[in-house]
Amino acid sequence: MCGLEYCPALARALSLQALRPVSRIYSSSSPPSVYVGWLRYPEVTAAAGLPPEVGETSIYDYPEKWLELSLDDVLRLRLTLVRGGALVRVHDLSNNFVSKLRELSMSSKPVDVEVVFEKRVRPRAILDENVPPMGPLAPVRRLDIGSNPYVSRYVEKVHGDVDLGAKKAVLYLYKSSVPISTIARILSTGSVGKLWRRKLVPTRWAITAVDSAISEALVRELVDKPPINEIRLYTNARSGNLFVVVLLPTRWMFEWIEAWFPGSTWNAFGEEVVIEGDWELTSRREKYPSIGGCYYASRLAVAEYLSRLGRQAGAVLYREIYPSFNIPIGVWFVREMVRATLSRPCRVYSNLGDLLADLKDVARVPVERIVEKSRILNLLVRGRRLLD
Repeated sequence: MCGLEYCPALARALSLQALRPVSRIYSSSSPPSVYVGWLRYPEVTAAAGLPPEVGETSIYDYPEKWLELSLDDVLRLRLTLVRGGALVRVHDLSNNFVSKLRELSMSSKPVDVEVVFEKRVRPRAILDENVPPMGPLAPVRRLDIGSNPYVSRYVEKVHGDVDLGAKKAVLYLYKSSVPISTIARILSTGSVGKLWRRKLVPTRWAITAVDSAISEALVRELVDKPPINEIRLYTNARSGNLFVVVLLPTRWMFEWIEAWFPGSTWNAFGEEVVIEGDWELTSRREKYPSIGGCYYASRLAVAEYLSRLGRQAGAVLYREIYPSFNIPIGVWFVREMVRATLSRPCRVYSNLGDLLADLKDVARVPVERIVEKSRILNLLVRGRRLLD
C-alpha cells in the first residue's frame, strides 16, 4: 500500500521474528562480521556480528552476493545480526577483545563464537549511507572463539609482513582475488600495514579507503591503454533505482551524478528533484568528493571493467533514486549495481547526439538538465576541447 519496493513494517517484523531470544550467553557462527564505529574517535565501539544461527552464515556479511537477494531479504539478514561490542581506543591492539576481533576478521569462513553480554540486548536497527544495515548492539563481558579461524595464505602473508604499507597490502589482496568486503574488514581491524601504524579504522572509512586505493591503482594502469572506439550506453534498473553508464572514446575521465526524487532517501521532504555530482579529469583525485563514498565505489566498478577490456575511456555515471527507495543500505549497493550494469549488453553510438536522444527515453529527468549538471557532457556538447 505504501508503494515502496519493500515493506519497512514487514521487514522489521520479519527481522524481529527471525531474531531468536538473546540470552546473556549467546552462541553463534560469525560470517565473520566485524564493526568499528566512528563516533567519539579515537575511542570507538568495536563489535563482532552474530547471526541467529550456527553453521554456514557467510551470506550475512557478503555484499558481493546480495544482489541475488531481494531488498527485504538483505534487510532481514542484516537486522538480525546482533553485535556484541566494547568501547576501545583505536591504538590499543593488544586489548584481549580487540585481538579476538582481529582473529575473526581475517577468517574467510564462518567462525563459531560465544559471547557473554553485560545486559539484555534490545532490538534496534542501524541504517547508514556507507555501511550495510546493522542489527542491535550490546556491550559484552567476554568473547570466546570456539573454532580456529581459516586464514588464507594471502591474508596471512600481509598480516605477517609488518613492513608492508596498508595500501600495498590492500592491492596485493585485491589482485589475489580476495573480496572487497573482506579487504575492508581486515583493514578496519588494523590487521595490515606497517606495524607502528596499525590501528582500528572505522568501518565506513575502511570501505571508502579500499574502494579509493584499488580504483586509483587500476586507473593508473589504464592511462597507457588505447581508448575505446565508440560511445557506449549501459542501463540497469532495480529497487527504485536507475543506473546509467556512458563510456566515451576519450582518455580517462570520470563523473558520478545522482538525482534524488522527492520522497527518496536523501530528499525525503523535498518538492523537486535534487541533482548533485562530482568528477575528475585526470588519473588522480586530490580532494574527497562532495557526493561521498558512492563516488569511489562506482569508480572501482568502472575501472575493473576497463581493465578487463584493456582500454581506457571517459565515464559518466548517472543514477536516479525514486520515492520507492527511501532507505540507506550502504555503498555496496552502488558498487555491485554498477558491476551488474556493465555486465549487461550495451548500445553503441557514433555521435553524442544519438546517445542523448536515446537517453531521453531512459531517464525521467529531462536530458537537458542532466547535460547541464554534467561537467563532462557539458564540455562535449558545447564542443570544447577536453584539454581546455
